[in-house]
Amino acid sequence: MRIAVLLKDRCRSKNCARECIKFCPRVRAGDETIIMGDNGRPIISEDLCVGCGICVHKCPFEAIKIIGLAEELETDLIHQFGRNGFRLFRLPIPKKGTCMGILGPNGIGKTTAIKILSGQIKPNLGEYYEDPSWNDVLEYFAGTELHNHFKTIVDGSLSSVVKPQYVDKLPRITKGKIGEILKKADGHNNFDKIVDKLDLRNILDKHIEKGTISGGELQLVSIAAALLKDVDMYFFDEPSSYLDIHQRLKVAKTIKELSETKKVMVIEHDLAVLDFLCDNVHLVYGDEGAYGVVTYPRGVRHAINTYLSGYLKEENIRFGEKIEFFAHPPKQRQDMSILITYNDLKKSYPEFNLEVQKGLIRKGEIIGIVGPNAIGKTTFVKMLAGEIEPTEGKIEHDIKISYKPQYISPEYTGTVRDFLEINAPQIFTTSFFKAEIFEPFNLKHLLDKPLDTLSGGELQRVAIANCLIQEADIYLLDEPSAYLDSEQRMITSRTVRRIIEKSGKSSMIVDHDVYFIDMISDALIVFDGKPGKDGLAQGPFSLHEGMNRFLKDVDITFRRDEDTKRPRVNKPDSYMDRKQRSEGEYYYSNM
Repeated sequence: MRIAVLLKDRCRSKNCARECIKFCPRVRAGDETIIMGDNGRPIISEDLCVGCGICVHKCPFEAIKIIGLAEELETDLIHQFGRNGFRLFRLPIPKKGTCMGILGPNGIGKTTAIKILSGQIKPNLGEYYEDPSWNDVLEYFAGTELHNHFKTIVDGSLSSVVKPQYVDKLPRITKGKIGEILKKADGHNNFDKIVDKLDLRNILDKHIEKGTISGGELQLVSIAAALLKDVDMYFFDEPSSYLDIHQRLKVAKTIKELSETKKVMVIEHDLAVLDFLCDNVHLVYGDEGAYGVVTYPRGVRHAINTYLSGYLKEENIRFGEKIEFFAHPPKQRQDMSILITYNDLKKSYPEFNLEVQKGLIRKGEIIGIVGPNAIGKTTFVKMLAGEIEPTEGKIEHDIKISYKPQYISPEYTGTVRDFLEINAPQIFTTSFFKAEIFEPFNLKHLLDKPLDTLSGGELQRVAIANCLIQEADIYLLDEPSAYLDSEQRMITSRTVRRIIEKSGKSSMIVDHDVYFIDMISDALIVFDGKPGKDGLAQGPFSLHEGMNRFLKDVDITFRRDEDTKRPRVNKPDSYMDRKQRSEGEYYYSNM
């Protein structure tokens, strides 16, 4: 089966006068392979397209894709968004008493799948030109596990709730005090229980629309509102975004408890959280904006290992690059020259105090920074960047710093191309930057988009690239994994590491994804204290010592997967958990 897809946001047909048509061999045969739609954009005739690929290579905007799909997917088309539009093949299967995970890149239909399963979208089974009846849908799924699910949607007996992906939009549609909002959502008198589990007492009197709560607090409020509903099925779309590792584990434990009696589905990019939370996982592969295929469920360990391998053995499909973890020996820090030194630092605010123990940063190393939210990590990074002055102490350096902030505000209204030409023109002219930054971050498809229309993940990629392209001695990246899918996080970690190793520069990374920190860091600075009141920064420590200190504070243990060497959270009170705790090894007992 072959599908031809026109990515309409890239098409500039009005400017190129339909040049793409002239190169098609079917035109010479008298066939109209490409016609103009009502909106002035081309429409590709998939019946006539022979898949020669000439138009794909000739289009200067890379707006055309021709994709060959496996034959067995001809009968598995669940939904299609218009002619030449995005296609979703197969659906995840909800099961009571099981927390079902969904894992895959951005833009390949994961959110569409849960909208269909929750009844927000009626599947058209590929008949995009008409509205199929629910009888057609039920007939299609007859004899499958999904038949009864859709039957409950049709007869109105299925109740469900979806925790949305983009929680930063909540203040636009919801007004009032957080406590009052959550009480209205409470369907089974669990208000106090959920508020205490998610540690929300101190923000109940805040107004959600006044901009006084953080992204992490918005995420927790959104999760709490979903948990308080008394429904049959719960969908959580990226519940770990904005949360620190402490909060992620609290949320994971609460959702896991819920899944013992309810149907629960979770879309998640943090592989450590997914591994800890879910029993089975559906992988989703495909081509961004073109099509997505939901695979059959696998056990969580097997699913994540398959995802990292990039290869579906049962279906003989290569869907991505292989991602490898290494138990690499730590760098000998004492052999590296010093870049920055700082004495004991203090920064005081009316309601928050930060203390930083003296330390130093060496050339050529990447230092991870870990700790809870609201503990002073970003304040420390801003002091190093020179954006704020310490109340006490001194940072001794005369160097150039490039800084990517935690929250990225796309105030620039021009295109990505214009933004990069102004701020980072080297990305177009230097072969090193083209190969090491432009291509890995797949920026070519974003160049003609206005910066203020980019999704969170797209904006993050542009911001990281802009930071790394600057001439600097140290690169400070605050939460670079936010909004990125699992594959993009791994690509980012490899890209940053290559840039640092090849340039001999240094970097500091603030992040909450343990996989990301494990892959990218040579050493760690660990933050502790009382969030929102006082923070203490210690280190840099070696990666092993720093992670051991951090995980002990979080109260979890990690081991390495035997096959992939990736970090895995030990189940609480399991044999390995008890063994590592008794040895005082919270981070890999085999190190």
